[in-house]
Amino acid sequence: MIFTDYLFYLFSGILVLASLRVITANNPVYSALSLVLAFFSAAGIWLLLHAEFLAIALVLVYVGAVMVLFLFVVMMLDINIEALRQRFWSYFPVALLIALLFIFEIYLVVTDKFFSSSDPAGIPLEKSNTHSIGSVLYTDYLLPFQVAAVILLVAIISAIVLTMYGKKSHKAIDPKDQIKVNRNDRVRVVKMKSEKKK
Repeated sequence: MIFTDYLFYLFSGILVLASLRVITANNPVYSALSLVLAFFSAAGIWLLLHAEFLAIALVLVYVGAVMVLFLFVVMMLDINIEALRQRFWSYFPVALLIALLFIFEIYLVVTDKFFSSSDPAGIPLEKSNTHSIGSVLYTDYLLPFQVAAVILLVAIISAIVLTMYGKKSHKAIDPKDQIKVNRNDRVRVVKMKSEKKK
């Protein structure tokens, strides 16, 4: 075995233990922190597979944004954990079935019976994962990428407008009132007599 094999087993073991800790921890904050550790371990495995873009996206998006937001929500809300855990074991058969299905899918991929290890896109191996994704994204899929960016921008603006709409506590400016104003409404010249020297 080479050094990368040891790293793979190390990251895999940490990932499995952290995943078990996510569902067995009594404190939801500890569960969220265990999930962060699981994400970092999965990012390490993706780095070993030369999928640098997926690894950095996992760290930046999930660990940097989603999990921080989740931690804030968990710490700010008063969640009754005991009420949520009362029916935990009633979902165990369904969870076991899904886990067995995942294990079967991983077995099919690892044994390479139905999936070929050859590169279907024909991308040269000297190119990195990030370079390959970027070259395809900004050449073949440039228009869909721009459309998705515009849709996300519209969604962000719409969410802000819907959140602030109709609230008296926030100061708002009506654009049509801004357009209708003239110079006399904005500036008022006040004439004052000069002071006399005593």
